[in-house]
Amino acid sequence: MTHRLTPIVAALGLCGLFGQTALADQSADRMADLNKVLVTNADIAHAVYADAVDTAEDLQAAIDRLIESPTQANLDAARAAWLVAREPYGQSEVYRFRGTPIDDDPTTKAAEDGPEGAINAWPLGEALIDYVETGGDFTQAEVGVTEHQTGVDKPIPPHNLIAATDIPIEPALLDKTVTAEDERDVLAGYHAVEFLLWGQDLNDERGVTHRDDRSKAVKTHGAPNIATAGQRPVTDFDPANCSSGKAAAEAVICERRGAYLQLVTDRLVSDLASVRDQWAPETEGNYYARFTQPADINEARQRLLEILTGMGTLSEGELAGERMQIALSVNSQEDEHSCFSDNTHRDIWLDAEGIANSYHGEYAGYDSDLDGKDDATGRAVSGYGIDEYLRDHGHADVADSVDQALERTESGYQAIDRLAREGQPFDVLIEDIGAERAQPVKETILSLNAQAGQIATIASALDLGSTEQVVDPEASACDTTNPVTACE
Repeated sequence: MTHRLTPIVAALGLCGLFGQTALADQSADRMADLNKVLVTNADIAHAVYADAVDTAEDLQAAIDRLIESPTQANLDAARAAWLVAREPYGQSEVYRFRGTPIDDDPTTKAAEDGPEGAINAWPLGEALIDYVETGGDFTQAEVGVTEHQTGVDKPIPPHNLIAATDIPIEPALLDKTVTAEDERDVLAGYHAVEFLLWGQDLNDERGVTHRDDRSKAVKTHGAPNIATAGQRPVTDFDPANCSSGKAAAEAVICERRGAYLQLVTDRLVSDLASVRDQWAPETEGNYYARFTQPADINEARQRLLEILTGMGTLSEGELAGERMQIALSVNSQEDEHSCFSDNTHRDIWLDAEGIANSYHGEYAGYDSDLDGKDDATGRAVSGYGIDEYLRDHGHADVADSVDQALERTESGYQAIDRLAREGQPFDVLIEDIGAERAQPVKETILSLNAQAGQIATIASALDLGSTEQVVDPEASACDTTNPVTACE
Protein backbone atom coordinates (compact mmCIF):
# COMPACT_ATOMS: atom_id res chain seq x y z
CA MET A 1 0.00 0.00 0.00
CA THR A 2 1.33 3.42 -0.92
CA HIS A 3 1.22 6.02 1.89
CA ARG A 4 0.68 9.61 0.85
CA LEU A 5 1.45 12.65 3.04
CA THR A 6 -1.47 14.93 3.60
CA PRO A 7 -0.92 18.53 2.45
CA ILE A 8 -0.71 19.74 6.10
CA VAL A 9 1.85 17.13 7.11
CA ALA A 10 3.88 17.82 4.00
CA ALA A 11 3.81 21.52 4.73
CA LEU A 12 4.92 20.94 8.31
CA GLY A 13 7.78 18.83 7.06
CA LEU A 14 8.90 21.56 4.72
CA CYS A 15 8.64 24.13 7.52
CA GLY A 16 10.81 21.93 9.71
CA LEU A 17 13.35 21.61 6.94
CA PHE A 18 13.36 25.33 6.31
CA GLY A 19 13.60 25.98 10.07
CA GLN A 20 16.61 23.71 10.40
CA THR A 21 18.23 25.44 7.46
CA ALA A 22 17.57 28.86 9.01
CA LEU A 23 19.06 27.73 12.34
CA ALA A 24 22.09 26.34 10.56
CA ASP A 25 22.50 29.62 8.71
CA GLN A 26 22.28 31.56 11.98
CA SER A 27 24.86 29.28 13.60
CA ALA A 28 27.16 29.69 10.61
CA ASP A 29 26.77 33.46 10.79
CA ARG A 30 27.59 33.44 14.50
CA MET A 31 30.64 31.26 13.91
CA ALA A 32 31.86 33.52 11.13
CA ASP A 33 31.41 36.62 13.28
CA LEU A 34 33.04 35.00 16.31
CA ASN A 35 36.01 34.14 14.13
CA LYS A 36 36.24 37.78 13.06
CA VAL A 37 36.33 38.85 16.71
CA LEU A 38 39.08 36.32 17.47
CA VAL A 39 41.20 37.25 14.47
CA THR A 40 40.92 40.96 15.27
CA ASN A 41 41.85 40.34 18.89
CA ALA A 42 44.86 38.27 17.85
CA ASP A 43 45.94 40.84 15.24
CA ILE A 44 45.91 43.55 17.89
CA ALA A 45 47.96 41.33 20.21
CA HIS A 46 50.62 40.84 17.57
CA ALA A 47 50.68 44.54 16.71
CA VAL A 48 50.98 45.74 20.28
CA TYR A 49 53.64 43.19 21.25
CA ALA A 50 55.59 43.93 18.06
CA ASP A 51 55.52 47.64 18.94
CA ALA A 52 56.60 46.76 22.48
CA VAL A 53 59.61 44.87 21.10
CA ASP A 54 60.55 47.69 18.75
CA THR A 55 60.41 50.33 21.48
CA ALA A 56 62.29 48.07 23.90
CA GLU A 57 65.01 47.69 21.28
CA ASP A 58 65.15 51.49 20.99
CA LEU A 59 65.52 51.61 24.78
CA GLN A 60 68.26 48.99 24.56
CA ALA A 61 70.19 51.11 22.04
CA ALA A 62 69.76 54.25 24.17
CA ILE A 63 71.10 52.43 27.23
CA ASP A 64 74.07 51.13 25.29
CA ARG A 65 74.88 54.72 24.30
CA LEU A 66 74.57 55.81 27.94
CA ILE A 67 76.97 53.14 29.16
CA GLU A 68 79.44 53.86 26.37
CA SER A 69 79.23 57.63 26.95
CA PRO A 70 77.75 58.57 30.34
CA THR A 71 76.46 62.11 29.73
CA GLN A 72 73.38 63.84 31.02
CA ALA A 73 72.02 64.04 27.47
CA ASN A 74 72.35 60.29 27.05
CA LEU A 75 70.74 59.64 30.44
CA ASP A 76 67.80 61.89 29.51
CA ALA A 77 67.49 60.10 26.16
CA ALA A 78 67.43 56.69 27.86
CA ARG A 79 64.73 57.89 30.25
CA ALA A 80 62.64 59.19 27.36
CA ALA A 81 63.09 55.86 25.54
CA TRP A 82 61.85 54.01 28.64
CA LEU A 83 58.74 56.20 28.79
CA VAL A 84 58.01 55.57 25.11
CA ALA A 85 58.56 51.83 25.56
CA ARG A 86 55.81 51.77 28.18
CA GLU A 87 53.25 53.19 25.73
CA PRO A 88 52.59 50.05 23.63
CA TYR A 89 53.29 47.62 26.45
CA GLY A 90 50.62 49.13 28.71
CA GLN A 91 48.03 48.47 26.03
CA SER A 92 49.03 44.79 25.95
CA GLU A 93 48.12 44.04 29.56
CA VAL A 94 44.53 43.20 28.63
CA TYR A 95 45.98 39.92 27.28
CA ARG A 96 46.80 38.85 30.84
CA PHE A 97 44.58 36.73 33.10
CA ARG A 98 43.33 34.56 30.23
CA GLY A 99 46.01 31.90 29.69
CA THR A 100 47.87 33.62 26.84
CA PRO A 101 51.66 33.44 26.31
CA ILE A 102 52.38 36.44 28.56
CA ASP A 103 51.21 34.45 31.60
CA ASP A 104 51.49 30.83 30.47
CA ASP A 105 54.36 29.35 28.46
CA PRO A 106 52.60 27.55 25.57
CA THR A 107 55.46 25.04 25.30
CA THR A 108 54.68 23.61 28.75
CA LYS A 109 51.53 22.42 30.48
CA ALA A 110 52.18 24.41 33.65
CA ALA A 111 50.08 27.49 34.41
CA GLU A 112 51.55 30.91 35.22
CA ASP A 113 55.03 30.05 33.96
CA GLY A 114 55.12 32.73 31.27
CA PRO A 115 57.54 35.69 31.27
CA GLU A 116 55.21 38.33 32.78
CA GLY A 117 56.93 38.21 36.17
CA ALA A 118 60.28 38.96 34.52
CA ILE A 119 58.76 41.71 32.33
CA ASN A 120 56.48 43.83 34.50
CA ALA A 121 56.43 42.57 38.10
CA TRP A 122 56.22 45.19 40.86
CA PRO A 123 56.77 46.52 43.46
CA LEU A 124 60.46 46.20 42.68
CA GLY A 125 63.05 44.88 45.11
CA GLU A 126 65.14 47.99 44.54
CA ALA A 127 67.12 47.67 47.76
CA LEU A 128 68.25 44.24 46.62
CA ILE A 129 69.58 45.71 43.36
CA ASP A 130 71.33 48.97 44.35
CA TYR A 131 71.74 51.59 47.05
CA VAL A 132 68.64 53.27 48.51
CA GLU A 133 67.89 56.03 50.97
CA THR A 134 65.82 54.88 53.92
CA GLY A 135 63.32 56.58 56.22
CA GLY A 136 60.23 58.65 55.50
CA ASP A 137 58.39 57.05 52.59
CA PHE A 138 61.10 54.38 52.45
CA THR A 139 61.03 52.47 55.72
CA GLN A 140 62.10 48.84 56.04
CA ALA A 141 58.45 47.89 55.47
CA GLU A 142 58.57 49.60 52.06
CA VAL A 143 62.03 48.73 50.73
CA GLY A 144 63.24 45.83 52.85
CA VAL A 145 63.72 42.38 51.31
CA THR A 146 63.13 39.44 53.62
CA GLU A 147 63.65 36.53 51.25
CA HIS A 148 65.68 36.03 48.06
CA GLN A 149 68.01 33.60 46.28
CA THR A 150 70.73 35.93 45.00
CA GLY A 151 73.49 35.34 47.54
CA VAL A 152 73.51 38.97 48.74
CA ASP A 153 74.30 39.19 52.45
CA LYS A 154 71.70 40.38 54.93
CA PRO A 155 70.53 42.90 55.94
CA ILE A 156 69.02 44.44 52.81
CA PRO A 157 69.56 47.37 52.73
CA PRO A 158 72.43 48.29 52.92
CA HIS A 159 73.78 45.20 51.12
CA ASN A 160 72.84 44.89 47.44
CA LEU A 161 73.77 43.18 44.16
CA ILE A 162 75.66 46.09 42.62
CA ALA A 163 77.89 46.38 45.67
CA ALA A 164 78.37 42.60 46.03
CA THR A 165 81.36 42.35 43.71
CA ASP A 166 81.71 38.61 44.35
CA ILE A 167 78.35 37.93 42.61
CA PRO A 168 78.68 37.80 38.79
CA ILE A 169 76.38 40.01 36.73
CA GLU A 170 75.19 37.30 34.35
CA PRO A 171 71.91 36.04 32.81
CA ALA A 172 71.48 33.26 35.38
CA LEU A 173 71.14 35.90 38.07
CA LEU A 174 67.81 37.07 36.62
CA ASP A 175 66.33 33.59 36.93
CA LYS A 176 66.24 34.32 40.66
CA THR A 177 63.58 37.03 40.27
CA VAL A 178 60.18 36.73 42.00
CA THR A 179 61.13 33.57 43.87
CA ALA A 180 60.14 34.78 47.34
CA GLU A 181 56.71 34.02 48.72
CA ASP A 182 56.08 37.73 49.35
CA GLU A 183 57.32 38.60 45.81
CA ARG A 184 59.50 41.40 47.16
CA ASP A 185 62.61 40.17 45.38
CA VAL A 186 61.78 41.47 41.89
CA LEU A 187 65.07 41.92 40.00
CA ALA A 188 64.12 42.26 36.35
CA GLY A 189 61.79 43.90 33.87
CA TYR A 190 60.66 47.40 33.02
CA HIS A 191 60.74 48.55 36.63
CA ALA A 192 64.30 47.37 37.24
CA VAL A 193 65.33 49.47 34.22
CA GLU A 194 63.21 52.35 35.54
CA PHE A 195 64.89 52.26 38.96
CA LEU A 196 68.37 52.17 37.46
CA LEU A 197 67.61 55.15 35.20
CA TRP A 198 65.81 57.34 37.74
CA GLY A 199 66.64 56.07 41.21
CA GLN A 200 64.22 56.65 44.07
CA ASP A 201 61.67 59.46 43.91
CA LEU A 202 63.40 61.67 46.47
CA ASN A 203 63.05 65.36 47.30
CA ASP A 204 64.99 68.20 45.68
CA GLU A 205 67.97 67.61 47.98
CA ARG A 206 67.97 63.86 47.20
CA GLY A 207 66.60 63.15 50.64
CA VAL A 208 63.58 61.05 51.55
CA THR A 209 60.06 62.37 51.19
CA HIS A 210 57.42 61.79 53.82
CA ARG A 211 53.78 60.89 53.53
CA ASP A 212 52.64 64.52 53.64
CA ASP A 213 55.29 66.48 51.71
CA ARG A 214 55.55 64.90 48.26
CA SER A 215 53.65 67.79 46.70
CA LYS A 216 56.53 70.09 47.74
CA ALA A 217 59.13 67.85 46.13
CA VAL A 218 57.82 67.66 42.56
CA LYS A 219 60.67 68.21 40.13
CA THR A 220 60.52 69.99 36.81
CA HIS A 221 62.32 69.31 33.56
CA GLY A 222 63.22 71.18 30.41
CA ALA A 223 60.92 68.85 28.46
CA PRO A 224 57.58 69.02 30.32
CA ASN A 225 56.32 65.71 28.92
CA ILE A 226 59.21 63.76 30.46
CA ALA A 227 58.63 62.68 34.05
CA THR A 228 61.68 63.27 36.24
CA ALA A 229 60.78 61.97 39.64
CA GLY A 230 64.02 60.23 40.59
CA GLN A 231 67.29 62.15 40.37
CA ARG A 232 69.94 59.49 39.90
CA PRO A 233 73.10 61.37 38.82
CA VAL A 234 74.77 60.42 35.56
CA THR A 235 78.00 59.87 37.50
CA ASP A 236 76.39 56.65 38.78
CA PHE A 237 77.29 55.25 35.33
CA ASP A 238 80.70 56.92 34.91
CA PRO A 239 83.62 54.74 36.06
CA ALA A 240 85.98 57.71 35.67
CA ASN A 241 83.95 59.79 38.14
CA CYS A 242 81.93 57.13 39.90
CA SER A 243 79.23 57.81 42.46
CA SER A 244 76.46 56.03 44.28
CA GLY A 245 74.07 58.91 44.72
CA LYS A 246 75.64 61.54 46.96
CA ALA A 247 78.60 59.30 47.83
CA ALA A 248 81.75 58.64 45.82
CA ALA A 249 82.25 55.03 44.72
CA GLU A 250 84.90 52.84 43.16
CA ALA A 251 84.90 52.48 39.37
CA VAL A 252 83.88 48.82 39.59
CA ILE A 253 80.53 49.82 41.12
CA CYS A 254 79.63 51.98 38.13
CA GLU A 255 80.79 49.24 35.77
CA ARG A 256 78.59 46.70 37.54
CA ARG A 257 75.63 49.12 37.57
CA GLY A 258 75.94 49.64 33.81
CA ALA A 259 76.36 45.92 33.20
CA TYR A 260 73.26 45.13 35.27
CA LEU A 261 71.22 47.76 33.44
CA GLN A 262 72.24 46.26 30.09
CA LEU A 263 71.56 42.74 31.34
CA VAL A 264 67.99 43.44 32.46
CA THR A 265 67.26 45.38 29.28
CA ASP A 266 68.54 42.54 27.09
CA ARG A 267 66.34 40.11 29.02
CA LEU A 268 63.36 42.42 28.62
CA VAL A 269 63.77 42.50 24.83
CA SER A 270 64.17 38.73 24.66
CA ASP A 271 61.10 38.04 26.81
CA LEU A 272 58.93 40.45 24.83
CA ALA A 273 60.08 38.91 21.56
CA SER A 274 59.07 35.45 22.77
CA VAL A 275 55.52 36.68 23.42
CA ARG A 276 55.34 38.57 20.13
CA ASP A 277 56.36 35.49 18.18
CA GLN A 278 53.57 33.40 19.72
CA TRP A 279 51.08 35.95 18.35
CA ALA A 280 52.62 36.13 14.87
CA PRO A 281 50.07 35.45 12.08
CA GLU A 282 50.66 32.70 9.53
CA THR A 283 52.97 30.75 11.84
CA GLU A 284 52.10 27.09 12.07
CA GLY A 285 51.51 25.74 15.55
CA ASN A 286 51.93 28.98 17.52
CA TYR A 287 49.36 30.53 19.84
CA TYR A 288 47.89 32.80 17.17
CA ALA A 289 47.11 29.78 14.99
CA ARG A 290 45.42 27.88 17.83
CA PHE A 291 43.48 30.90 19.08
CA THR A 292 42.10 31.91 15.68
CA GLN A 293 41.18 28.41 14.50
CA PRO A 294 38.62 27.05 16.99
CA ALA A 295 37.37 23.56 16.25
CA ASP A 296 33.70 24.50 16.61
CA ILE A 297 31.37 27.21 17.85
CA ASN A 298 31.66 26.06 21.47
CA GLU A 299 35.41 26.53 21.39
CA ALA A 300 34.97 29.90 19.66
CA ARG A 301 32.59 30.98 22.44
CA GLN A 302 35.13 29.88 25.04
CA ARG A 303 37.76 32.04 23.33
CA LEU A 304 35.43 35.04 23.49
CA LEU A 305 34.90 34.36 27.20
CA GLU A 306 38.69 34.39 27.64
CA ILE A 307 38.86 37.84 26.02
CA LEU A 308 36.19 39.11 28.39
CA THR A 309 38.06 37.61 31.37
CA GLY A 310 41.17 39.58 30.46
CA MET A 311 39.12 42.75 30.13
CA GLY A 312 37.08 42.27 33.31
CA THR A 313 39.87 41.13 35.60
CA LEU A 314 42.26 43.85 34.45
CA SER A 315 39.51 46.45 34.96
CA GLU A 316 38.49 45.59 38.50
CA GLY A 317 40.97 43.38 40.34
CA GLU A 318 44.25 44.48 38.81
CA LEU A 319 43.94 48.11 37.72
CA ALA A 320 41.27 49.44 40.10
CA GLY A 321 42.43 47.31 43.03
CA GLU A 322 46.08 46.31 42.91
CA ARG A 323 47.38 49.30 40.96
CA MET A 324 45.26 52.12 42.32
CA GLN A 325 43.33 51.39 45.52
CA ILE A 326 46.17 49.74 47.44
CA ALA A 327 48.33 52.84 46.99
CA LEU A 328 45.46 55.30 47.52
CA SER A 329 43.94 53.73 50.62
CA VAL A 330 47.18 53.71 52.65
CA ASN A 331 49.05 56.56 50.88
CA SER A 332 51.84 54.23 49.79
CA GLN A 333 54.32 55.60 47.27
CA GLU A 334 56.03 52.21 47.16
CA ASP A 335 52.80 50.62 45.87
CA GLU A 336 52.56 53.13 43.03
CA HIS A 337 53.09 51.27 39.76
CA SER A 338 55.85 53.40 38.19
CA CYS A 339 57.06 55.02 41.39
CA PHE A 340 60.61 55.95 40.26
CA SER A 341 59.62 57.87 37.13
CA ASP A 342 56.23 59.22 38.27
CA ASN A 343 54.71 57.67 35.15
CA THR A 344 51.80 55.93 36.89
CA HIS A 345 49.26 58.21 35.23
CA ARG A 346 50.28 56.67 31.91
CA ASP A 347 50.07 53.12 33.31
CA ILE A 348 46.45 53.77 34.27
CA TRP A 349 45.59 55.35 30.92
CA LEU A 350 47.26 52.61 28.86
CA ASP A 351 45.74 49.67 30.74
CA ALA A 352 42.29 51.21 30.30
CA GLU A 353 42.99 51.99 26.65
CA GLY A 354 43.95 48.37 26.05
CA ILE A 355 40.60 47.22 27.46
CA ALA A 356 38.78 49.56 25.09
CA ASN A 357 40.94 48.28 22.21
CA SER A 358 39.73 44.73 22.83
CA TYR A 359 36.13 45.83 23.01
CA HIS A 360 36.14 48.00 19.87
CA GLY A 361 38.53 45.80 17.86
CA GLU A 362 40.89 48.70 17.27
CA TYR A 363 44.50 49.60 18.02
CA ALA A 364 45.51 53.15 17.12
CA GLY A 365 49.24 52.68 17.77
CA TYR A 366 51.20 54.40 20.52
CA ASP A 367 52.48 57.79 21.65
CA SER A 368 56.07 58.16 20.42
CA ASP A 369 56.64 61.77 21.48
CA LEU A 370 54.97 61.66 24.91
CA ASP A 371 52.32 64.29 24.23
CA GLY A 372 49.41 62.00 25.09
CA LYS A 373 48.37 61.24 21.51
CA ASP A 374 48.90 58.00 19.57
CA ASP A 375 51.03 58.99 16.59
CA ALA A 376 53.04 55.82 15.83
CA THR A 377 50.40 54.16 13.66
CA GLY A 378 52.44 51.81 11.48
CA ARG A 379 50.77 48.73 12.99
CA ALA A 380 47.32 50.21 13.65
CA VAL A 381 44.46 47.71 13.50
CA SER A 382 40.80 48.43 12.72
CA GLY A 383 38.83 45.21 12.76
CA TYR A 384 35.64 43.59 14.01
CA GLY A 385 35.10 44.23 17.71
CA ILE A 386 32.94 42.81 20.45
CA ASP A 387 30.77 45.90 20.20
CA GLU A 388 29.93 45.10 16.58
CA TYR A 389 29.27 41.46 17.42
CA LEU A 390 26.78 42.50 20.11
CA ARG A 391 24.95 44.87 17.78
CA ASP A 392 24.89 42.34 14.94
CA HIS A 393 23.35 39.67 17.17
CA GLY A 394 20.58 41.54 18.93
CA HIS A 395 22.31 43.06 21.97
CA ALA A 396 22.63 46.73 21.10
CA ASP A 397 21.43 47.67 24.60
CA VAL A 398 24.35 45.81 26.16
CA ALA A 399 26.79 47.40 23.72
CA ASP A 400 25.46 50.86 24.61
CA SER A 401 25.88 50.21 28.34
CA VAL A 402 29.47 49.03 27.91
CA ASP A 403 30.25 52.05 25.72
CA GLN A 404 28.97 54.37 28.44
CA ALA A 405 31.02 52.59 31.12
CA LEU A 406 34.20 52.85 29.05
CA GLU A 407 33.56 56.55 28.46
CA ARG A 408 33.22 57.21 32.21
CA THR A 409 36.54 55.46 32.82
CA GLU A 410 38.13 57.45 30.02
CA SER A 411 37.05 60.72 31.65
CA GLY A 412 38.68 59.57 34.88
CA TYR A 413 42.05 58.54 33.50
CA GLN A 414 42.21 61.66 31.34
CA ALA A 415 41.76 63.78 34.48
CA ILE A 416 44.57 61.88 36.27
CA ASP A 417 46.84 62.33 33.24
CA ARG A 418 46.06 66.04 33.00
CA LEU A 419 46.90 66.62 36.67
CA ALA A 420 50.20 64.75 36.31
CA ARG A 421 51.19 66.91 33.35
CA GLU A 422 50.32 69.99 35.41
CA GLY A 423 52.70 68.93 38.19
CA GLN A 424 50.55 66.66 40.38
CA PRO A 425 51.63 63.08 39.66
CA PHE A 426 49.86 60.06 41.12
CA ASP A 427 51.88 59.98 44.36
CA VAL A 428 50.79 63.57 45.03
CA LEU A 429 47.12 62.79 44.24
CA ILE A 430 47.07 60.02 46.87
CA GLU A 431 48.88 62.08 49.53
CA ASP A 432 45.62 63.14 51.20
CA ILE A 433 42.74 60.77 50.50
CA GLY A 434 40.21 63.41 51.56
CA ALA A 435 41.60 66.18 49.37
CA GLU A 436 39.94 67.35 46.17
CA ARG A 437 42.93 66.26 44.09
CA ALA A 438 42.34 62.63 45.15
CA GLN A 439 38.84 62.68 43.68
CA PRO A 440 39.77 61.63 40.12
CA VAL A 441 41.58 58.57 41.50
CA LYS A 442 38.56 57.54 43.56
CA GLU A 443 36.17 58.18 40.68
CA THR A 444 38.29 56.13 38.29
CA ILE A 445 38.40 53.19 40.70
CA LEU A 446 34.61 53.31 40.92
CA SER A 447 34.21 53.58 37.15
CA LEU A 448 36.54 50.63 36.60
CA ASN A 449 34.49 48.58 39.04
CA ALA A 450 31.30 49.47 37.16
CA GLN A 451 33.04 48.85 33.84
CA ALA A 452 33.98 45.33 34.95
CA GLY A 453 30.35 44.68 35.84
CA GLN A 454 29.23 45.81 32.40
CA ILE A 455 31.82 43.56 30.75
CA ALA A 456 30.40 40.66 32.77
CA THR A 457 26.93 41.41 31.36
CA ILE A 458 28.31 40.63 27.90
CA ALA A 459 29.04 37.08 29.02
CA SER A 460 25.59 36.82 30.55
CA ALA A 461 23.80 38.21 27.49
CA LEU A 462 25.64 35.80 25.19
CA ASP A 463 25.27 32.89 27.65
CA LEU A 464 29.04 32.45 27.82
CA GLY A 465 29.64 32.25 31.55
CA SER A 466 29.21 33.79 35.01
CA THR A 467 30.46 37.05 36.49
CA GLU A 468 33.10 35.10 38.43
CA GLN A 469 34.47 33.77 35.17
CA VAL A 470 34.86 37.31 33.81
CA VAL A 471 36.03 39.14 36.94
CA ASP A 472 38.34 36.87 38.93
CA PRO A 473 37.38 37.37 42.61
CA GLU A 474 40.86 36.23 43.64
CA ALA A 475 42.63 38.92 41.59
CA SER A 476 42.55 41.46 44.42
CA ALA A 477 41.67 41.79 48.08
CA CYS A 478 40.30 45.30 47.51
CA ASP A 479 36.66 46.35 47.76
CA THR A 480 36.64 48.63 44.75
CA THR A 481 33.09 49.76 45.47
CA ASN A 482 34.64 51.78 48.32
CA PRO A 483 38.03 53.16 47.20
CA VAL A 484 38.98 54.66 50.56
CA THR A 485 38.99 51.31 52.38
CA ALA A 486 42.29 49.51 52.84
CA CYS A 487 42.73 46.26 50.96
CA GLU A 488 42.82 43.20 53.19
